[in-house]
Amino acid sequence: MRRLLVLRPEVSANATVARARAAGLEAIAIPLFEIEPVEWQAPDAGSFDGLLLTSTNAVTSAGEQIDLLRGLRVYAVGDATAEAARGAGFDIAATGDSGIDRLLDSIEADLRMLHLCGAERREPRDARQAITPLTVYRSREIDQPDLSPAPGQLALIHSPRAGMRFAELVKDRTTIAVAAISTAALEAVGEGWEMAEAADAPNDDALLALATRLCNKPDPE
Repeated sequence: MRRLLVLRPEVSANATVARARAAGLEAIAIPLFEIEPVEWQAPDAGSFDGLLLTSTNAVTSAGEQIDLLRGLRVYAVGDATAEAARGAGFDIAATGDSGIDRLLDSIEADLRMLHLCGAERREPRDARQAITPLTVYRSREIDQPDLSPAPGQLALIHSPRAGMRFAELVKDRTTIAVAAISTAALEAVGEGWEMAEAADAPNDDALLALATRLCNKPDPE
């Protein structure tokens, strides 16, 4: 069985490693980025109908300013993000498990939403809501992550940015397999890998299902 390399920033990586090990996989965290809070000022909560959260980092990095927004209900991408918001005292209006576009398509069209987000983010496509992005954290590249365990293993790619960074760092792709959370992340990591596939849906459940299949795939004779 291949070992799973989890490349997310530390807190998210640890959660993914725990889930992978619970599923019977051997997994280790090798973060390519670290999360840094950004100074920000909470706007008047009365100007918005809801709080859009697409990452747990937006909750864990937001600091005390997020307390001023607690009257807003949260629209969260992913169960982990919803759980983090709930733990911070927010009520959850809706949770989506297939990315920001699917979530926004499933909720009211006329909402005014404040999006607490990272400095690097993907804008939603054709959103029907009025969305105001506000940066509360950034992810900084780790200069020299130790990728010595990578040959012969399976790398989890959670974003196009992680895909591009991993491709920059790896010299020999031929013995490394890749499981990407989306087609965009798969395209970003490029070609030349031993195996490379995208998950059926852009969420952790689908990604870990793909990783389980690839990790247990027999080596070619």
